[in-house]
Amino acid sequence: MLRTILYVTTALTLMASPVLAQEPLRLGGEVTGELRSGDEQLSSGEFVDTYEYTGRAGQQIGLRLTSDDFDPYLIVRGPGDFSEDNDDASDDDRGALLNLRLPADGTYRVSATSFQSGERGTYRLRLVGGSIAMPQTSGSGGNDGAAQVQLNPGVTRGELDRGDQTLSSGEYVDRFALPVRRGQTYDLSLSADGFDPYLMVRGPGDFSEDNDDDPARRGTRDSRIRFTAPADGEATVAATSYAGGETGSYVLSLDGRGTRPGVARAASETTSLRLGETREGWLSPSDSRLESGEYINTFVFDGRRGQRLDLRLTSGDFDPYLAISGPNDFSDFNDDADGTTDSRLRVTLPADGPYRIVATSYAAGEMGPYQLSVLADTGPTRAEPASRPDERASAGGRITVGQTVAGTLGSGDETLDSGEYVDTYRFTGQRGQRVAVELTSSAFDAYTILRTPSGEQRENDDGEDGTDSRLETVLTEDGDYEVMVTSYAAGETGSYRFSVNPSRGSARQASVQSGARVFAVMVGVSDYGGAQNDLPYTDEDARKLGEVLEREGVLNPASVVLTNAQATVGGVRSAFARVAAEAGPDDMFLFFFSGHGDQADTAVSGVEPDGRSESIVLRDGQISDVEMSGLFASLHTRLSLLVLDSCFSGGFARNVVDRPGVMGLFSSEEDLTSAVAEKFRAGGYLSHFLRTGMAGEADGDGDHLVTAGELATYLRRQFVREVDDVESETADGQRNYQNLVIDRGGVQVDDVILRLAAAETVSRGN
Repeated sequence: MLRTILYVTTALTLMASPVLAQEPLRLGGEVTGELRSGDEQLSSGEFVDTYEYTGRAGQQIGLRLTSDDFDPYLIVRGPGDFSEDNDDASDDDRGALLNLRLPADGTYRVSATSFQSGERGTYRLRLVGGSIAMPQTSGSGGNDGAAQVQLNPGVTRGELDRGDQTLSSGEYVDRFALPVRRGQTYDLSLSADGFDPYLMVRGPGDFSEDNDDDPARRGTRDSRIRFTAPADGEATVAATSYAGGETGSYVLSLDGRGTRPGVARAASETTSLRLGETREGWLSPSDSRLESGEYINTFVFDGRRGQRLDLRLTSGDFDPYLAISGPNDFSDFNDDADGTTDSRLRVTLPADGPYRIVATSYAAGEMGPYQLSVLADTGPTRAEPASRPDERASAGGRITVGQTVAGTLGSGDETLDSGEYVDTYRFTGQRGQRVAVELTSSAFDAYTILRTPSGEQRENDDGEDGTDSRLETVLTEDGDYEVMVTSYAAGETGSYRFSVNPSRGSARQASVQSGARVFAVMVGVSDYGGAQNDLPYTDEDARKLGEVLEREGVLNPASVVLTNAQATVGGVRSAFARVAAEAGPDDMFLFFFSGHGDQADTAVSGVEPDGRSESIVLRDGQISDVEMSGLFASLHTRLSLLVLDSCFSGGFARNVVDRPGVMGLFSSEEDLTSAVAEKFRAGGYLSHFLRTGMAGEADGDGDHLVTAGELATYLRRQFVREVDDVESETADGQRNYQNLVIDRGGVQVDDVILRLAAAETVSRGN
């Protein structure tokens, strides 16, 4: 254990070194390197090479470091004080191995080093998506520690050989990870010349299926499994042989990206469409994406000059967005049609040639089935853009939110100091209103500048395709806003379309439902029945928080408040289980505690480097940080929030905020006490400011959404203002000051904690 702690300390010292060369590490790749004299060194003398990998929150990766020359040691450091080390992959394997779920977006530093100082030699470092199988101990069968590599649509070539893992019956096997979604259908086939192929699939929902010979192709030995996933999760696909000991190369194919039964897939590559055809498709995570995050399916239509088309895109699962482009720089697009969220475009083609039709969504990340129809437009001819009623505004004039205008940048326009031509528009906005400012042009690289009534300025260059401009923002004040429509480079001219429309925010924000979506267990103990000294107001902290959430209309009736004699260990465990069982994937779970906290000596480890574990003190016992971690692991909610207003509460962050979707708020650092907030008649400062923040004071931009970033910012500011000089002390009497601890883990700043009651009316207002 002491060895591990020394490595933590030295690795942190190394990462601060400004002269360390850090090379990029690619997912699915392997690098060969060498530790040698002249390399960077840890302060304890070990040579080290460091690599960088840019990861995403919630991403599962596996790292494997092996060497024939020295005992390998892996060190990973990343955002939010993320820290993981490994010496030996197993009792019988000196190679180092780490399977990680990344807590946040950002850069992770992977250090390849040795267990002993001064060791040299070559090594191999591998990074894969998913997990790497743990090497087996002696007697468990052959295993080369191969990665369970993620299986992607298309063809994967591999080989069964005598160094592979084996099934218990002796067959060599390669395993692959396949992310699956409930209700989607997947088609797998395995073929080989040197052995009789055999496929196995194990997945979520206890799914299990094996196949020897493809039933649809008599006379072949190829294996095929077509299955529909019963639940979201990750399936394991095993490529093996019918008989033990068989070896040879194989081809494993995954047809497409998974479809609903009876729904044709629109491929990521372009697909032809004919006049009068209706195509059913599916937006899914395997599709191409726009830079702004929307999934996209692309089709090609062979059009004729003067041909009039009626294009329609409908879906019950997402807000459709339809676009077309073609010869002579022709382009048009549509979001909503006829008062619905469906998209419709009526266009007259300007020339013979191929036209690109794009089916996508209004917001990033939206998925689901759709219907795309290409019909002949037999209706009356529409007026040209100049006479459209929603394009009457002139440059320099006023527009309203929801209006689209057409204009032209020309040599007679005003110019910016840097030489770009500019048209200026003004609109009236309200604080909290969410808008999207969009400028599109096929003639120049669009650029917009937004100025608030008080003179603050926001700019945007590139939108979804790299040349259009789209700026989404929440208006921070009432009054007149000014938008300058211009180009990226000086002297550019040409026509454009400009709009200011209501916006629903990011895909994560738009998906958060209003209403009683907070499932909470709120615990406060003032009366300890003589087992501990009593505390003032801590029971009221729990009651008042429940009242605030109920008043705001967000507290689900399944929520529980436990105070004093009710707040037993058994009572809290039971309440947690009941409320957690009611909360679903669209809900937010909150565990709140105000009362005593405690510390106890424990073994020094990577989890408890100070040799002390923390706990909350209930009426008849304690719940430790380790047990709390297990409770939070049982949740399946959109977001989970742990709030502890108690002494030493910061120690819970390391154990609980270790998985995606969990955020922690703690009233003090892990070795310091917390004070009673007498001036606010509250058991603790965090309890008081949490209530006021969730009542709306944390809603900094006024859009009636309290996001993780807004709540964190509000609490920090209140602590600086009110708690800056509140003294605190350690368990052995060292004096310091009380400091708030916030750990967002993988929760992003714009993830919504609460959607307040008035959100709908404000976000749609003009």
